[in-house]
Amino acid sequence: MELLMSLLIGLMFTAGVYLILSKNILRIIIGTAIVSHGANLTLLTIGGIKNGSAPILLDGLKLFNDPIPQALILTAIVIGFAVTALFLVVAYRAYQEIGTDMVNRTRGNDDDD
Repeated sequence: MELLMSLLIGLMFTAGVYLILSKNILRIIIGTAIVSHGANLTLLTIGGIKNGSAPILLDGLKLFNDPIPQALILTAIVIGFAVTALFLVVAYRAYQEIGTDMVNRTRGNDDDD
C-alpha cells in the first residue's frame, strides 16, 4: 500500500510543479493546492497505514494509531485552504486591475513569449 501511495504522491508533486511553472496565475494557484495535498498524503504515509485502535492506554493494547500525523494533516488542510483562498482573491483583484491573468503581463512586459 505504501508503494501505491508513494507513486500517487510523486504524481501529485510532478503535476503540481508543472502547473506552478506555467505563466497562467490560475494554474499556479491550482498547482500550489495540488502540492499541498501531496504534502498531506506524504505525512499520512509517513505516519504509517495500520489498523490500530484509539491511542488510549489499556492493558494488553499492542497496536494503536498515532494521532500526531492526523493532527498535522488537519492543520495543514486548514492552512492550505486559507492560502488558496488568499491567492484566489489576490489573483481576482489583479485581474480586475490589469485585465489579464498572465504572469508576464503583470510585470509590465508586453512580450508574449
